[in-house]
Amino acid sequence: MIASLTTRIFAIFWLTLALVLMLVLMVPKLDSRQITSLLPSEYREGAMVEQHIEAELRQDPPNDLMWWRRLYRAIDKWAPPGQHLLLVTSEGRVIGARHNEMQIIRNFIGQSDNADHPQKKKYGRQEMAGPFSIEDGEDNYQLYMIRPASSSQLDFVNLLFDRPWLLLLVTMLISTPLLLWLAWSLAKPARKLKYAADEVASGNLRQHPELESGPQEFLAAGASFNQMVSALERLIKGQHRLLSDISHELRTPLTRLQLSTALLRRRAGESKELERIETEAQRLDGMINDLLDLSRTQHKNALVSEVLRANQLWKDVIDDARFEAEQMGKKMEIPYPPGAWPLYGNPHALESAVENIIRNALRYSHSAISISFSVDRTGLTLHVDDDGPGVDPQDREQIFRPFYRTDEARDRASGGTGLGLAIVDTVIQQHHGHVKAEDSPLGGLRLTIWLPLYSAKQ
Repeated sequence: MIASLTTRIFAIFWLTLALVLMLVLMVPKLDSRQITSLLPSEYREGAMVEQHIEAELRQDPPNDLMWWRRLYRAIDKWAPPGQHLLLVTSEGRVIGARHNEMQIIRNFIGQSDNADHPQKKKYGRQEMAGPFSIEDGEDNYQLYMIRPASSSQLDFVNLLFDRPWLLLLVTMLISTPLLLWLAWSLAKPARKLKYAADEVASGNLRQHPELESGPQEFLAAGASFNQMVSALERLIKGQHRLLSDISHELRTPLTRLQLSTALLRRRAGESKELERIETEAQRLDGMINDLLDLSRTQHKNALVSEVLRANQLWKDVIDDARFEAEQMGKKMEIPYPPGAWPLYGNPHALESAVENIIRNALRYSHSAISISFSVDRTGLTLHVDDDGPGVDPQDREQIFRPFYRTDEARDRASGGTGLGLAIVDTVIQQHHGHVKAEDSPLGGLRLTIWLPLYSAKQ
């Protein structure tokens, strides 16, 4: 087996070209209509007919007025069964020819006119043989025999031999399945590499040993790909471990800080400084909680999935959001509530994702919020709109990155940690959906979540 892909392609190209040329150049030689020499038995039969006709003409004296009649009588009398004969005079007149045979007679006479070497040729379902020399006194005729062809070629085969371009076309059509199979086999390693890259893009970091086989070029690419996957996996695991360790380590000094603040308040009473310390401690506590949530959601294996109903899944989240909006004096509308649409996923993660974007809208809206659900054959769409300051178009993809803040809506006075939307994006991607930010009809920001519907066939 050729190991190099370049050599394979080169060899297949030249082999295919050689096969096509050989077919086009050599196949016409197999045409049974080619003119060939007579078999010994055919030659003996022709010589015997020749002798009988010469003897017949000697016994039938010529008549200058009806000279051709004696020729007709002779060839009709001595024609072998199933055949008929014709004579060609020295002036080129044809005796005994039928009207529909003149074209093939002229063609054959033009190719075979040597009585010393009689030949034969097929014309469709007929075959013509000759010439044999007939002596009639001072005159000399050439005798030809027309008989049914022993095995005639199909009309379609004749058409191919008569039109080389059609033969080339048929050859290309016949070779197409082979060439397609060869192209498919050559591209198979590339398809494997593409599927493996798609898995990595979807977050499935696993090695593919099957990539390290095949042509040398793809073998090297497959080995490099698996090394890259291993390096990415180590890097991401290290990042998650570091994030989790830092979050846990921050718990201890934060707990001590909160305890010290409580003891100081008990001894010295309330003060603005203590309130400030307590506020920052609470903010730090929220950030640590969000970091732990992000670390957990980034591990797919931690997600236990089940079949869910959208209306039951988010009922409590929507009720709580409606209550908070009333307490904040904001108007919250739900024109299209969720239905009993089937989803498949982790209930806690999906609740947390939707709760995050609703709380995001509550935090940054001025006075109005809108939540609407819709569904089609493939998936569920959730729109959360607010009338807040919105986000600049150049920042809309970046707000789903951890700790990313915009100048207008994501400053530290808002109380956010910059991790909420990163958690949302991670959860939705793990459930094979997507989330995006765009302009809202209310004037602020619209966050849209799309999730695939569950099908029992999956």
